[in-house]
Amino acid sequence: MTDSFLKKSAPIRADFFEKQAELLEKLAQEGQSPEALFIGCSDSRVSPERLLGANPGDLFVLRNIANVVPPYAHSDAGTTAVLEYAVCHLQVPHLIICGHTDCGGIKALDTRLNVEAEPGLFNWLQFARPAQRQVEAENLGDWERHRAIVERNVVQQLRHIQTYPFVLEALEANRLELHGWVYYLRRRLMGYYDPVRDRFEIH
Repeated sequence: MTDSFLKKSAPIRADFFEKQAELLEKLAQEGQSPEALFIGCSDSRVSPERLLGANPGDLFVLRNIANVVPPYAHSDAGTTAVLEYAVCHLQVPHLIICGHTDCGGIKALDTRLNVEAEPGLFNWLQFARPAQRQVEAENLGDWERHRAIVERNVVQQLRHIQTYPFVLEALEANRLELHGWVYYLRRRLMGYYDPVRDRFEIH
């Protein structure tokens, strides 16, 4: 029996293997040494490699709903394992948390989720809840409110990631640099968090 989904991508894959043969062989022989750990949303419209023009071997990637990093005391094994491997074994010099506008997870966070119907989503998004509460009292329109929650969520996850002892150790030893980004989907722009000004700057 043929896997139809895999079959239809065969020409693209053959072209990729041919053009990247030398790089893929080098990575297979020498292993990986990525420049960054990219933590982003699972949204199908967000492609880290496309956004950064990255090649195979450039990025170590963790994606989940709303680019969440649970605090160390509440982390799941999968998230912790990725962070440990990236920071302790691969010793990536950069760690990026990238959110995006029009994020379904953030929109769900800002509605009344049914905990009985979607317990996994409800519980996961509680790690982003502080971002929503920060803008709760602000008198913002729908778009501005959504953008503000997306941005504050990135900042919240940057705080969470610093609760991991090995991440904090790498930061204090100047072996690791943190980056907070937002991909403004409709505007096709990227922004970065400036901690001094406590705001996102378009780049």
